[in-house]
Amino acid sequence: MSDLHFTVGVIGLGLIGGSMALDLKRRGFASEVLGVEQDPVAAEAAKTIGLVDEVVPYEDCIRRADIVVVAVPVGAAVKLVPDILNRFAAMEASIPEKIVMDVCSTKSQICHATQYHPLRGRFVSTHPMAGTEYSGPWAAQPGLFDGRACIFANSEESSPKALKTIEELYAVLNMRPIYMNADQHDVHTAYVSHISHVTSFALALTVLDKEKDEKHIFDLASGGFSSTVRLAKSNADMWVPILSQNHDNILHVMDTYIDKMQQFRDAIATYDEAKIRELIQEANRIKKILR
Repeated sequence: MSDLHFTVGVIGLGLIGGSMALDLKRRGFASEVLGVEQDPVAAEAAKTIGLVDEVVPYEDCIRRADIVVVAVPVGAAVKLVPDILNRFAAMEASIPEKIVMDVCSTKSQICHATQYHPLRGRFVSTHPMAGTEYSGPWAAQPGLFDGRACIFANSEESSPKALKTIEELYAVLNMRPIYMNADQHDVHTAYVSHISHVTSFALALTVLDKEKDEKHIFDLASGGFSSTVRLAKSNADMWVPILSQNHDNILHVMDTYIDKMQQFRDAIATYDEAKIRELIQEANRIKKILR
């Protein structure tokens, strides 16, 4: 590998993979960006937009890339990363420094799936905490990661050299690193990310169920509703495996959320304005954390 410029292969040219490809090339970390994309329309769009230099077959990407970024839904990533490590092993004698990394929103299963692989050190498991409700190469944007946090999961299982290289990659993307155990990561993201999507999906279903006239939704939806339900636009292909893989943590968070919702319902049902005020003021404490 070069000390300065890498050939980066991105498997999955959606919002995260596409945005990463864009900035790694623009900011000089990657001398060449290869893309792998199963959807032919998305593949053509990624090439036309300029997210990658070349769209190549999966096997070519692994053979040619110094760093392989797995940016596919977590269900597929759990199978892909061990396969990529196996393919690295077959070419280990001639190319000893290849690295694979993932950018998935759940970490436990993918770290457990690779834990005992002979080349586990060549895998760096990460979760850049950035994104929007949109998907596909059309959603990719420069600067998506600037100023955000990136979780490094079970980084002690990665080789020091591989870890340092991926730390440099995220430094180029202007992300701040946080190091965390994979299981802890999944607990925390259930609270700060996954439950937000579940509640947004549920709110959208509630409104769609009750407001049969779509014009009323469009006319009356204010900024508050739009921002709350924004995440309901998120792609099912991405979120089904996330909610499945992290289901124990998410169920626990949902039970807590339902309990809080019940407290609000009981207070509203009994005209208990003091309790409503107490619940709102307790919730207002979030302002000290999120400004």
